[in-house]
Amino acid sequence: MSELEFTEVRSPEPPTPQSSFTVETAKILAEVAHNRQKDKLKRPYREHVIAVGDALADFDDDIRIAGYLHDIAEDTPMTREALLAMGVSVRTADIIERVTKRFQENPDDYQAGIRYIAEDHDATLVKIADNAHNSLPERVRALAEKWPDKPPVTRYEEARPVLYAAVPVEETRKILARINPWLLDELDDLLDEADDTDYENLSYEDVPAGPVETSVPVAGAAGTGSHRD
Repeated sequence: MSELEFTEVRSPEPPTPQSSFTVETAKILAEVAHNRQKDKLKRPYREHVIAVGDALADFDDDIRIAGYLHDIAEDTPMTREALLAMGVSVRTADIIERVTKRFQENPDDYQAGIRYIAEDHDATLVKIADNAHNSLPERVRALAEKWPDKPPVTRYEEARPVLYAAVPVEETRKILARINPWLLDELDDLLDEADDTDYENLSYEDVPAGPVETSVPVAGAAGTGSHRD
């Protein structure tokens, strides 16, 4: 399938206010589309895409559908035109397009791809869920055993601060709590490292009235697959 098939067909949003393409439809399509595929560890790949979609349950339907279908343009013959014809929203198609490695300017530069994804709030949420599932402890151990010199999870770890910096911290927490709670401690450590408050000399007047946490500050984060990233 050529890149043009997915990227250049820009059909207008379906006119009906309520699309027949629901979150449940996306989940079924993901299971069917990835049914015969395996991940790096030879496990059913459909388990991954379902986990990513499930992790986005606290967000709106467009984001949840993009979670279930985040790899459909990468790993199947499905086109943007076909998705839009089914009733997938333009917003969801745009998210899928942004997280699809082969549509990025330099598909072989993983970190550049992460910075590109991090320019878009919705795509970042999907990628955080994707990264978190790929970074489950049992998966990290298995990948490290299979590739002891440089396990693929190394780049996942390097990507997280960039992704976390692009969205509010509480949104990241919601995703991690659902899909990989083990990463919550890492998130807190990143927040502690970024906090340069002088607590010894802090006065009550210095404490802001509103919420303090927004996102993880990371230098250069304003800009960001082997198969299965």
